Amino acid sequence: MLKYSLPMLAMLAAQAAYADDAAGAAEKKNWKGEAELGVLVTTGNSESTNVKGRLNVTQDLDKWRNNYQLESLYTKSDGDTTAEKYRAAAQGDYKIDKKQFWFVRGSYDDDRFSGYDYQLSTSTGYGNRFWETDEGSFFEASGGLGYRYNRFNEADVNGDMSEQTAIARLAAKFEYKLSATSLFRQELNSEIGLSQSNAITESVTSLQANVMGNLAMKVSFRVKYSSNAPDDAKSTDTETSFTLLYGF
Repeated sequence: MLKYSLPMLAMLAAQAAYADDAAGAAEKKNWKGEAELGVLVTTGNSESTNVKGRLNVTQDLDKWRNNYQLESLYTKSDGDTTAEKYRAAAQGDYKIDKKQFWFVRGSYDDDRFSGYDYQLSTSTGYGNRFWETDEGSFFEASGGLGYRYNRFNEADVNGDMSEQTAIARLAAKFEYKLSATSLFRQELNSEIGLSQSNAITESVTSLQANVMGNLAMKVSFRVKYSSNAPDDAKSTDTETSFTLLYGF
C-alpha cells in the first residue's frame, strides 16, 4: 500500500508548500482541526474488535483554505477481519472572493472488502460558499472535472485489472452550529464517470456535542453507493460510528 500512498504524500507536501509561498511564510496562519477515535472490544460468547480513527485539519490563509483528512476503520469478529478501510484526501480552495473559490482535490481509498485494491481520484473546479454566519455555520457547493483510477482485486469479465475514466465531481457541505457546544454536519459528494458507466456517491451525516472542554461525543452515519461495483462486492456500504472527538 505504501507505494500507492507516495503520490498522495507528494501532492500534500507540494500543496502545503505552494500555499505557504502564496501567503508568505511570515503571514497569518490559522490552523484548526479535530481528531477522533472510537474503540469497541467485546469478549465472551462473541469476540470482536472495532477501531475507527480520523484526523481532519484545515489551514485558512489569506488566499487559500486547505483541508487534509486521514481516516481508518478496522473490524474483527470471532477471529475474522470483516472491515478494513484507509482513506486520505487533500483539497485546496483558492479564494476568488469571500464566497467563491476554485478547488483542487486529490483522494486515495483502500477498502479491502470493496472489490477494489485501491481507488485514486483528482479533480478541479468551481465552488461557492452561498451562506455563512459569524458563529461558523455555512453551506457550500462545488462542481468540476477530474480523473479516477480504480485497481481491482481480481480481473473483471474482460480480463482487465483496472479501469480509468474522466469524471464530473459534484459536492455539497452543510455545517450548522446548533449551540455553542453542538454541531450538525452533512456532506454529500458524487464522482460520475464520463467514459465508464460508474458513479460513486457518498453521504456522511454527523452530530457532535461537547462533553468537557475540547472533548466531544460524535455519532455519524455514512452511506457509499457505487452504481457499477465489482462482481464480488455490494453496491451499497453503510457505516454507523460513535467516537470521541478532540478539537484543536
